[in-house]
Amino acid sequence: MNDEVDRTERPPDWSYNPSAWSERWWLIAVALSGFGVAAYVTFYQYGLVATVWEPFFGEGSARVLNSSLSRILPISDGALGTFAYLLDALTATIGGPGRWRSMPWIVILFGIAVGPLGLVSVLLVIAQPVLLHDWCTLCLASGLISVVMIGPAMDEVLASLQYLRREWDRGRSVWQAFWKGTTAYA
Repeated sequence: MNDEVDRTERPPDWSYNPSAWSERWWLIAVALSGFGVAAYVTFYQYGLVATVWEPFFGEGSARVLNSSLSRILPISDGALGTFAYLLDALTATIGGPGRWRSMPWIVILFGIAVGPLGLVSVLLVIAQPVLLHDWCTLCLASGLISVVMIGPAMDEVLASLQYLRREWDRGRSVWQAFWKGTTAYA
C-alpha cells in the first residue's frame, strides 16, 4: 500500500492505522494460537484427551483444570476460552483497513471480545496460586496470549470511539454512524 492511500485510511491525528491488515494479521494468528491452546485444554477437561501436557508444574495443570473453579459456569473455562479466541479471530478478520470508521460496531465487538474476556483469563491465572495453590502451564500461556492482544485491540477501539465522537460533535447520528459508518473520512 502506498503512503498516499495509507494516509487516507489513518484516523485523523494518528501516525498509523490501527485497522490496517499489518496491525491485524498477527492478532488473528495470536488468537488462533490461543484457540488451539484452549481447544486442547477443553479436550482434556471433557475427557477427549487422557492427560494434559505439563512440563513445569507436575500435577498442577491437572489439579487446576479439574478444579471447581474451572467448572464454575455451565461450560468449562477451556470451552469458554475456545469460544472467546475464535470470536477474537473472527472479529479481527471482518472489514477492511478503514473499518475503524466504516464498521465501528465490529471494532467495538472485537474490543469486547479481546478486552473483558482477556481480563477473565488474567483473573483465572491470578486465581491459580491464590485459590488453588497450583499452576498450569497452558493456562499461563493462554493468559499471556490474552494480555498481548489487549493493547492493539484497544487502539482500534479508541480510533472508532474517536470517530463516533467526531460524528456527535458534527451533529450527526451516532447510532447511524455506529451501525453504518462511513467509507471515506475528511
